[in-house]
Amino acid sequence: MFKLTSLNLNGIRSASSKGVEAWVEATAPDCICVQEIKAQAPDMAGRFEVLAGLRGHFHFAQKKGYSGVGIYSRHEPSDVVAGFGSQEFDAEGRYVEARFDTPSRKLSIISAYFPSGSSGEERQQAKFRFLAEMHAHLMHLKAGRELILCGDINIAHQPIDLKNWRSNQKNSGFTPEERAWMTMLLHKTDPSGGMVDVYRQLQPDATDACYTWWSNRGQAYANNVGWRLDYHLATPATAALARTESIYKQVKFSDHAPITIGYEMKL
Repeated sequence: MFKLTSLNLNGIRSASSKGVEAWVEATAPDCICVQEIKAQAPDMAGRFEVLAGLRGHFHFAQKKGYSGVGIYSRHEPSDVVAGFGSQEFDAEGRYVEARFDTPSRKLSIISAYFPSGSSGEERQQAKFRFLAEMHAHLMHLKAGRELILCGDINIAHQPIDLKNWRSNQKNSGFTPEERAWMTMLLHKTDPSGGMVDVYRQLQPDATDACYTWWSNRGQAYANNVGWRLDYHLATPATAALARTESIYKQVKFSDHAPITIGYEMKL
């Protein structure tokens, strides 16, 4: 079983002080995709290049203390791609892809951090631009290889993916446009779709148990007033290998919970 975890750290130094490394050691994923490292290469040097024996590959933001993604893997990739070719967004450190290619298979594991539009209309418009670019990129990628994109997508797709869906229909993360983007991406027969929401494949009806993010305001976490923002999105043949899923709500390294999927495959 290949265990793949996704976790928004909300700062690797902060998550480290809360015991994330010991947790990774205990749960022993083969690969962990992390988002919001909030660090640059000099901050990582000698400290965070390796996490619980897993070697890291990163894409840092130019802006200090902002964004940044990484993939820690037990297996050495055949190639690593930092950024997805976006003039606007690659400077924000939102995409790193580890390729595990063999003569008989091409496979990419991607850690991605989608923008949030919650700070205002300007960032919401940037988010829409990001979604358009990312969709084109994923379509191009899946035409030639299997892939699993893990990350903080910052979109709750359906009403069952967040607690208070009625009051959030105009809020970033649950706007009609963002939800339509997800619907298009996950369409089973449309050429502009074809990706699979792996958690939903395994747990099609989960509601309260599916949340991966809780606001720090009020008693959102205590009352489980959450959103499902963290995903595994895979090509169909790879998604079909998914067997187990776990959302670790009980651990608190950041405002997000880790999500692990077990795939019946080997790198």
